[in-house]
Amino acid sequence: MKHAVKHLVGAAALALATAAQAAPFPDRPVEMIIPYPPGGTADAVARPLSAALQEKLGVPIVVSYKPGAGGVIATQYVARAKPDGYTLVMVLASHAINPSLYPNLPYDSVKDFASIGMVAKLPLVLYTSPKFPAKTMPQFLQYAKEHPGRLSVASAGNGNTSHLATELLATTAGVKLLHVPYKGGGPSVTAAMGGEVDAVFAGPDSLHLAKAGRLNKVAVTSPQRISLMPDVPTVQEAGLKGYEVQGWYGLLAPAGTPDSVVGVLNKAVTQAVNDPKFVKTVEALGYIPSPSTPSGFMDYIQQETARWAKVIKDADIKLQ
Repeated sequence: MKHAVKHLVGAAALALATAAQAAPFPDRPVEMIIPYPPGGTADAVARPLSAALQEKLGVPIVVSYKPGAGGVIATQYVARAKPDGYTLVMVLASHAINPSLYPNLPYDSVKDFASIGMVAKLPLVLYTSPKFPAKTMPQFLQYAKEHPGRLSVASAGNGNTSHLATELLATTAGVKLLHVPYKGGGPSVTAAMGGEVDAVFAGPDSLHLAKAGRLNKVAVTSPQRISLMPDVPTVQEAGLKGYEVQGWYGLLAPAGTPDSVVGVLNKAVTQAVNDPKFVKTVEALGYIPSPSTPSGFMDYIQQETARWAKVIKDADIKLQ
């Protein structure tokens, strides 16, 4: 009798385990962690993405914010989460920059994560102050050559993408620029509007200021012109071949997440990013929808990590 009971208990346990394993993914809410506060560029793409993903996956997508340390806090949280696909992090370009700025990161930016896929890219725009004489990219470069170290370019802070855009421009063009870091994108744009600095690298969201005559739009940092401002040439069009700086946004899960789960998530993300409603929403803000395979996104992260490591080393950039 005891053997029969044990057999029945064991069979029941096995049946429960099998049923659990067979449960389709997802069967409960998925959490999407954002490494920055609400209202930023990550939030602007995460909100419409979460709505589209919710439709594709059929479960709630809970957007949570864990800001701090340039994205490190949120990324570390997800690296240590259970690898079941229910905890994701939206990483930005800082994910590829941080390994060169923080010598003791509490995670490996590649090995500790499973790639889900890229979502979008966001070019920067080089704006100049209305008081600055150069209005085009060739004029800007000519001024920089004639006034070495005097053309001031504001950024949102040391190590920020806008800072790296300035350093990459200087090395690519063979000019010396004066980098002026501010505490955030808002103050850096305000400084350019007031003539406190000559120029600033900022997002397309400052286009309305250019339309109002408070900034002059010079060039975009993407390889091609963007639909939001088709009249603005690229930096490459001024002869700086290979110059490209883009913010980017994608999803990662903890390492060890099953391939089947990654496949489900990538399919949903790809469908969401190609959804006309999502495309219309983000393109109006300057984003470029950029779906990818999991391996394609991880390859891109590694390429960006190597590229920015060189820029940071050559410019001797350190966090202050």
